[in-house]
Amino acid sequence: MGSATPASLPAMANKPKFIFFTDFDGTITQQDSNDFMTDNIGFGTVLRKKGNEDVLLGRRSFRDSFQEMLESINTPFDKCIELLLKNITLDEGFKTFFAWAKENNVPIVVLSGGMEPIIRALLSHMLGEEDAKTLQIVSNNVAPRPGKTINEEGGWHIVFHDDSHFGHDKSLEIRPYAALPEGERPTMFYAGDGVSDLSAAKETDLLFAKAGKQLVEYCEAEKVPFTTFNNFNEILDTVKDIVSGKVSVKDAATGKK
Repeated sequence: MGSATPASLPAMANKPKFIFFTDFDGTITQQDSNDFMTDNIGFGTVLRKKGNEDVLLGRRSFRDSFQEMLESINTPFDKCIELLLKNITLDEGFKTFFAWAKENNVPIVVLSGGMEPIIRALLSHMLGEEDAKTLQIVSNNVAPRPGKTINEEGGWHIVFHDDSHFGHDKSLEIRPYAALPEGERPTMFYAGDGVSDLSAAKETDLLFAKAGKQLVEYCEAEKVPFTTFNNFNEILDTVKDIVSGKVSVKDAATGKK
């Protein structure tokens, strides 16, 4: 395979030796925005957790479960964003990680099963608009229902990124980077926490799975190498060790700590 161009692989624009792919909800943020909406203005925590369990056990697709969650929310979209801006907080170490990555040519690519307008609004609020603009985000979108606007009651619905049973198959974004020829292919990391990350779990050189969350259960069941993290301060320590050559990605995959 020949070299891919930066246009087709945006994170390769500055020829990085490392790329950090990451989930958004519950990974970059301390809470999951979609879970928060479902629990507080949708059909509630019990049904949401049942849906997540069904996905983890292979009884239904993430796409169907997630769509059902969001369809239980009738609140106008702008009011949803207002609610989230007041309640969703940034991981305590992400700003430091973001600054280090920017300084050291380690692109951060956000791969989310959520919705881009919400992610953009939250990142602009938490990082500042200029810094938020520098992050590549690959996610689902939002559209108005027929005859309505998104800012009316029951006026919006999710538009999935692709036709997969995930709604957004994150592996499709990662694999072209993995296929780059030796000498060009960067070392790749992924951080995530839950069922929306199952499509990415086996695709990178080192997986960071959030301690105590469902992605850890999946990795243990499927024998996927991983290391756990509680916040981005811990991720930064590990990534710095790998970038400096102090530790290999294989040695860093220590499993549950």
